[in-house]
Amino acid sequence: MKFWFRLALLSSCVVGAWAQSAAPKADETPKPSALNAALFYQILLGELNTRQGSPGTGFSLMLDAARKTGDPALFQRAVDMALQARSGEAALQAAQAWKREIPSAIEASRYVLQILLALNRVEEAGKALAVSINELPLDEQPGAIASVPRLFGVVQEKALAADVVEKALAQSFSQKATSAAAWTTMGRMHRDSGKISRAVEAATQGHAADPQATGPLLLALSLLVNANSTLKPMVDAAMKTDVVPELRMGYARTLVGLQLYPEALAQLVMLNAKHPQFADGWLIHGLVLQENGQLPEAEKRLEEYIRLVAQSPTPEQQAGLAEALMSLAQIAQKQGQLDRANQWLSRMPAGADPIKLASRQADLLAQQGRLDEARRVLAQVKPANAEQARRKVLAQSFWLRENRDTAAAYALVRAALDKKPEDNELLTELSLICEKLKRFDEMEILLRQLMAKAPQEAHAFNALGYSLADRNIRLDEAQQLIEKALQLSPQDAYIQDSLGWVKFRQGLHQEALTILQAAYKAKPDAEIAAHLGEVLWVTGQQGEAGSIWREGLLLKADNETLVDTLKRFNFKP
Repeated sequence: MKFWFRLALLSSCVVGAWAQSAAPKADETPKPSALNAALFYQILLGELNTRQGSPGTGFSLMLDAARKTGDPALFQRAVDMALQARSGEAALQAAQAWKREIPSAIEASRYVLQILLALNRVEEAGKALAVSINELPLDEQPGAIASVPRLFGVVQEKALAADVVEKALAQSFSQKATSAAAWTTMGRMHRDSGKISRAVEAATQGHAADPQATGPLLLALSLLVNANSTLKPMVDAAMKTDVVPELRMGYARTLVGLQLYPEALAQLVMLNAKHPQFADGWLIHGLVLQENGQLPEAEKRLEEYIRLVAQSPTPEQQAGLAEALMSLAQIAQKQGQLDRANQWLSRMPAGADPIKLASRQADLLAQQGRLDEARRVLAQVKPANAEQARRKVLAQSFWLRENRDTAAAYALVRAALDKKPEDNELLTELSLICEKLKRFDEMEILLRQLMAKAPQEAHAFNALGYSLADRNIRLDEAQQLIEKALQLSPQDAYIQDSLGWVKFRQGLHQEALTILQAAYKAKPDAEIAAHLGEVLWVTGQQGEAGSIWREGLLLKADNETLVDTLKRFNFKP
């Protein structure tokens, strides 16, 4: 990375605590100025040289004047001149001279640290970091320590950066006031360098140092997917105390990501009860309830969110307001209340996501049989940038697939993929289209490309495994693919559904039933209901199968798998 770009990045990472500490205290008596006529002329000459295109000469004059006067402002100006002359070494020389002349100058320490990082002298930067941290007042050190991962983020060798910072924070680990912050910082850096076990250890050490600190718990949330059994008991215990609402909401989001919906909802109920004015808690609660098909309860939470933010929403809440309104429109649409759905959409704020809004409008029009209008709504969206253009293609393709125009979706996505062959979302979408078109060979090629490009992503392994199982071919290979997906995402109910389905195809009906029942309990879904109902029916439990199928119809009456299953069994709900 070019030195100047690195320095620009570093400048944005300045620690507020360090900057504030550099300011003189109100009761400090200014030192008498050492400036005389000769020095004034020297400073003026330095500025003139810099302006006339000789910043190196200007720097030398300014640094000499700074040394003679001991004036921190002149040292800082000398550093700035060296940077203007694009001389990192000269800037470092000036900053180090500043620190030698004025040992208490915290601002000088900050400059030394930033310049060393920009020069990629990582180990020296670690020593400078230790000085910078330890010379701050103790109550300002935790904030400075928390900013270190961002400051060292420009270092390419993440493992080296973590080791260097760990040495620099040696004193901070042993101090009660800074221990939790130091462990959190190390955990973040170990996590980012791929050393997950060390990151997990850091989270537990930080929490032990200060059970009230939010940093170690936030770190633990980011690691739960890798160390659920180790960290989840620690987080669960913390959540029994009166934690800040943002932390409880973060935990609920993490639980949703792990598809632990009942636990997530329990946290959100507690959040709403303890912090009823915390608007975002109502929004997330409503969205999770909607995702789980609990529409009346979801509606109440979303309406409460709108009530809390509608009068004067912050810029962040504007996006939340749009999300809530679109979700309420979708709920009304599912309940057949099309006029009410339109009313919700009419209240959309001006800055609403145009792609999401058009998708919701198109879906509403399609339900009314106005398919041509629906297609035009999506087609007429004017993307503001390349990312919106890509999302528009995906939205159009999804709508076309849902409305049985898969050939048009194929042409649209294939054209987009020809322009951006590296786009994994477009590859995924095209594989789904190919399956619907029964172009299975092409689908498999696309999915294997995805497996090679993103081996940690579970969906490609699951999609191919499920497709093989659904066609009742290569069942051993299908099982291997699905089990690989389940290793990558063990809580995913849809992958558990795939595993249950391949077991059913292999004739292992009781095993399939156990797996599918667990998947449906974790995620009530129309497609899982179709599979579970079929296994129940085949094993002689027709009454239970009928009940599950009816529940599936309530969740999504037009689900293709469910509809086809009911036709095959000639089941009349």
